[in-house]
Amino acid sequence: MADKTDRGRSSNGQHGTTNMTNEPADSGRRRFLAGGASAVALAGLAGCTGALGSVAGDAEEVTILLTPENPTDVRNDYMPMKNYLEGEIDGLEITYEVPQDYSAIRPALRSEQAEIGMDDITLISDPDMMDVFGTAVTGGTAWYFSMMLTNPGSEVDERTDLEGKHVGFADKLSTSGSIFAVYTLMEAGLDVGDAPQGEPVDFEGTWSNHANAVDMLVNEEVDACCTWSGNGMQYVDSSSIPQEVRKNDAFVDEAGTADTTLEPIWWSFPIPKQPIYARSSWESEMKGEIEQALLDSSEEALSEYKPDDYDATMPFTTLEETSIDAYEPVIERLNALEIDLG
Repeated sequence: MADKTDRGRSSNGQHGTTNMTNEPADSGRRRFLAGGASAVALAGLAGCTGALGSVAGDAEEVTILLTPENPTDVRNDYMPMKNYLEGEIDGLEITYEVPQDYSAIRPALRSEQAEIGMDDITLISDPDMMDVFGTAVTGGTAWYFSMMLTNPGSEVDERTDLEGKHVGFADKLSTSGSIFAVYTLMEAGLDVGDAPQGEPVDFEGTWSNHANAVDMLVNEEVDACCTWSGNGMQYVDSSSIPQEVRKNDAFVDEAGTADTTLEPIWWSFPIPKQPIYARSSWESEMKGEIEQALLDSSEEALSEYKPDDYDATMPFTTLEETSIDAYEPVIERLNALEIDLG
């Protein structure tokens, strides 16, 4: 089987030779990265109640914003991290909140409704506002992949076959489920129009979240979907996974575990996993204690804090020291697609 993985090189040179360039496919598109404040309503936090970042009794309450997804699922996925931090740090009480979309995260941090976030888009949008703890590691790797799936036996065998078709994406500002996916369609020669923030030209697009994008494909509501490997790996047969993915992805062992099998038609090169950061305006000794505990964590340590009924792959096991420079491939694609983060 042909290796359908893009091979790119990040700004720190950690990847090998490439068949895709880091320059925009359409050099006529304006390059910029806005950093202004967003006007998203505070209702963008799902289940957000009361004053956050406060001291509850003898405990200091710290609010962590998880990535936008199904609130029940993502809270459960990160429960070992919550239990670990509360178990290892005296006087800490963690509250998880799930934003409705990525554009709600920065306003919540700016208005001090939360102390910690964990996504690259918010960090890129205003790096001076954040103190970076590091990049999340899962299963010994700090990388993951964007992937494009279709139903077996469909007329879609490669990206160019999506002209005139309907594609399901994750959140518009999802790195893997939207930004990398739209960019690679543009690179393949399709007219993406103003996507992901506006309408594409050569195909129809529906943006929602990772799980819903795959569900739409399974239900044959779209011709292809774009998601990340932690969500899509379970739907692919192990024999269809390129070697680079096998070497760098923590979710390979989940291949083929879903009841439905889907066909991968494209994989990205390795993308650095999400950074974990704190807002720089948060002044508390707890900030340094949490950072150190995350750096000191391990898969073995967090496994001791799994709930008895925990059945997910832990999305965080430790931190790898990093900086915003590691996310240069994401910045390049934001610029190429003229995505306004303000």
